[in-house]
Amino acid sequence: MRVAMLTGGGDAPGLNAVMRAVVRKAERVFGDECLGFLDGWKGAIEGRTVPMSVETMRGTLARGGTVIRSSRTNPFKIDGGPDKVKASLERLGIDALIAIGGEDTLGVANKLWEQGVAVVGVPKTIDNDLSATEMTFGFDTAVQIVTEAIDRLHTTAESHDRVMVVEVMGRHAGHIALWSGIAGGAAVILIPEEPFDIDAVCDALRRRHEKGSYASIVVAAEGATPKEGTMSLLTGETDQFGHVRLGGIGQRLSEEIEARTGYETRAVVLGHVQRGGTPTAFDRVLATRFGIAAIDAVHDGDFGKMVALRNGDIERVPLSAGVGELKLVDPSLYHGVAEFFFGG
Repeated sequence: MRVAMLTGGGDAPGLNAVMRAVVRKAERVFGDECLGFLDGWKGAIEGRTVPMSVETMRGTLARGGTVIRSSRTNPFKIDGGPDKVKASLERLGIDALIAIGGEDTLGVANKLWEQGVAVVGVPKTIDNDLSATEMTFGFDTAVQIVTEAIDRLHTTAESHDRVMVVEVMGRHAGHIALWSGIAGGAAVILIPEEPFDIDAVCDALRRRHEKGSYASIVVAAEGATPKEGTMSLLTGETDQFGHVRLGGIGQRLSEEIEARTGYETRAVVLGHVQRGGTPTAFDRVLATRFGIAAIDAVHDGDFGKMVALRNGDIERVPLSAGVGELKLVDPSLYHGVAEFFFGG
């Protein structure tokens, strides 16, 4: 068979591990030829590929990013986009496509599957917000990076009697903020699922400082929003999938907290640092398992499916199940665990 792969959306540690695993089993076990579309769906539309083999993928297990690059291109927002993708697949003689990405990338894959394209999906998002899978690779690495940053910020905050607001990724779901905030001992954690009251946030910080604490860490997901009428936020431009470009909640929070409490407050935006660097051991193993499962699904002819982690096993689920709705933070983890430490 001739099998193509693409990586779409934001990069995540573990993408190369997935492709390495696909290529290893495809070439060594099934005798397949593998290609990679450059720049995600953009490359699929334009028919731009590179050969992928065991030799070309050597040394990539521990490498972050994606060796075939990525983009946020949506074929369904481009005139004739889906037909151009299908034309590329036919012209290049590609028998199956493995799409590695998040809600948007796999949403496109699902629509193409409904139009007859032989496609298998691999879930990828550091936000860990894809349905039908317990965990996505990249999430563990992002949480580790943020937790290490919080550990470092504790010491400088204590040295200057400051409040540090740490803005992390998380557009609609606050998994990174919640997990890293708990692990890093944050005084307050703000997530998109729970609109916050800025007065309550400031009260929690006052209680903490009145007890003799000389520093506080506030972790805020980029998509965290205040309750209506309590604090204003800025909005930005949208991408081809209709997502508003976020960022700025950290700075706005730091300004409000300092104005309301008098405590010196600084904002730290971790941004793309969360995506970069070496994947953790967990993410390398999970990504490898996903890659093996994806090429197995191809050879079973089980298209229109996404590989997923469930109860410790790798299973296949319909692509529609993975992109049907976002997986949000479990309220019991936020209210039953994280909130217990707020202001403490």
